[in-house]
Amino acid sequence: MPLKLFELVGRDAARPFSPYCWRTRMALAHKGLSADTIPWRFTEKSVLVPYGSERVPVMLDGDRAVVDSWAIANHLEDAYPDRQSLFGGAGGRAMARFINSWGDIAILGGISPLVLADIPKLLDQVDADYFRTSREARFGKPLEEVMATRDQAVIGFRRSLEPLRQTLKAQPFIGGDAPDYADYIVFGGFQWARVVSPFRLLEETDSIYAWRERLLDAFDGLARKSPGFPV
Repeated sequence: MPLKLFELVGRDAARPFSPYCWRTRMALAHKGLSADTIPWRFTEKSVLVPYGSERVPVMLDGDRAVVDSWAIANHLEDAYPDRQSLFGGAGGRAMARFINSWGDIAILGGISPLVLADIPKLLDQVDADYFRTSREARFGKPLEEVMATRDQAVIGFRRSLEPLRQTLKAQPFIGGDAPDYADYIVFGGFQWARVVSPFRLLEETDSIYAWRERLLDAFDGLARKSPGFPV
């Protein structure tokens, strides 16, 4: 029975944009696995209730539903041990757990104020209204105000990436000579931004930009084939 993956999309079903779904997409490709994708939108929460979730990614493996990108990565590693490892052993899995938290807080938390106001343009009206209302409640102000200082805020975001930059000066990937799940965690945030916003997060001379380009070209262009802005 093929794997199935619920993915967040907007008006264009061919444009998946959840950073967490991108982590899962890359993990599947790393393992040499494929999944039938099921487009899912913000206001379709009831669709996921039978699987014990209100958000994506949700992956169905036979009669088992696996919820959350980190849980999915661990499931893929444990259920398909004959495929290329996502972690390279127990130590790598433990380190990836740290990167998972850092990616949520530092990467996604840093990117969100820079791109959020561009997202409603990609959504149907009912989803755009939901997105705007829920995110403006979270930030306590209109999305346009959240994003108003992004030309200055991005400078601080770039500075915050220095530990990653130093790592990538010494090796081509976070995982070393080849990418692993730690790379996909961080990449998910940058791919999310690339798909939803034309705003330039990275300068082309940045070693992080070069790393992102290497991952965009990986796996037969999986990520680059997805519609996105050339930033």
